[in-house]
Formats: sequence, structure tokens, C-alpha cells
Amino acid sequence: MSNPVCIITGAGRGIGRVTAIELSSRGFDCVLVARSGDSLATVARELKTESLVCPADVSSPREISRVVAESVNRFARIDAIVNNAGLAPAKSIEETDIDTWRAVIDTNLSSAFYLAKAAWGALKASRGAIVNLGSEASRDPFPGFLAYATAKAGLNMLTKVLHQEGAAHGIRAYCVAPAAVETEMFRKLVPHAQFGKDKTLDPGDVARTIAACIAGDLRFASGETIYVHKS
Repeated sequence: MSNPVCIITGAGRGIGRVTAIELSSRGFDCVLVARSGDSLATVARELKTESLVCPADVSSPREISRVVAESVNRFARIDAIVNNAGLAPAKSIEETDIDTWRAVIDTNLSSAFYLAKAAWGALKASRGAIVNLGSEASRDPFPGFLAYATAKAGLNMLTKVLHQEGAAHGIRAYCVAPAAVETEMFRKLVPHAQFGKDKTLDPGDVARTIAACIAGDLRFASGETIYVHKS
């Protein structure tokens, strides 16, 4: 029997990279998606299982459909998707132009819809799982997270609807919403002097929660937003 297969967006670094490593350690073949093929190739070399490197712009429905088609062609199945790709500029409403707004909404929210829709048939066949990477910002945003927090709040509702529509087909959907995580993206926004490392989550904490959702350990929480904090 072939290994289960997971598509992971934003897989070139941070939470996406560590999630791929975690799932590979659990026997998943991984489809790695991000804009940079070089970063994905580096992650692929860290995995214990097979992988497929798929450079793509997740904000493009056409490119997402290509990723799903290549995944099915390579592995003949999709058992899970992790919508982790993110864009988080810190800008007030006065600083946020229309192009920035659209880019943030498309990257953080629309892309999750595009991938869920494109993979829906395969997920029905596998009775699979969808994990959307949300954020504490959806209910308590840092200053300047106008577009980002709005997109993540939308992701909470998308998750609930995907659960409601998927339940009859055995599809589970979760939104894993961490507080601040020690990643390159976070540190570009918030310096250590302002928010120390002792207050941030390790990416592995989030990756293990994502893996637990996919494994079914949290099957009764399908449709929920699961907030992850550092105690």
C-alpha cells in the first residue's frame, strides 16, 4: 500500500518546513509548494519519505489546480492538505493600498479555498483532512495587522464551512491558530527587543498540532479553530 500524501503550501521555511519534516517522520509522502523551488529542494532533502517539489503562486487558481494534478499524477492520491502559505505586512489602514489588501487576502485566505476546491474530489476518495494555518491575530491582532487579521478571521469561517460540507464525505477540517511563532516572517515584523524568544512558540509545537489533526487524534474538533499558546 502506498504512503498517505499531504500537500503543504508555504513549505520552504518556518512552520511549513517543520510540518513537512514531521509528517514525513510519520510516513507521509509530501508535496511541497512555495514560490521558491530552491528552498523546496532543500526541504525535500530533509525528508525521510518521497516528495514532489511544486513551485507555485498559491494566489493563482490555475497554478493550484496544476499542483493538485501533478500530485495525483505522481502519487494517485491526496490524503491531506495544509494551507500554510502566508503574507503579513504590518500596515495601518492609511498605509494599506488596494494591491496590498488583495495580495494578503489572496495569499492567506483565497489560496486555502483554491486548494480545498481543487483537491476536494481526491479528499473525498481518501476521507482526508484539511488543516488551515490560522492565527491568534484573528481575535487579538498586533497593531498593523489590518489585512492579515481579517484574512485569518475569514479562514476560521472557511474551516467551519469546509467541515460542514465535508462531514458527509468523511473529510475533516481544522484551523490551527498559533500565537507568535519563532519564524523568519515573525522576526521581520517584531524584533527580539519588543517580543522575546521566551514568549514565542517553536514551529515544532505547531507542526505537531497540525499532524495530530491529520492523524485523527483531534477528530472531534473538526470545524473548530484550535488556538495554540505557549504556557
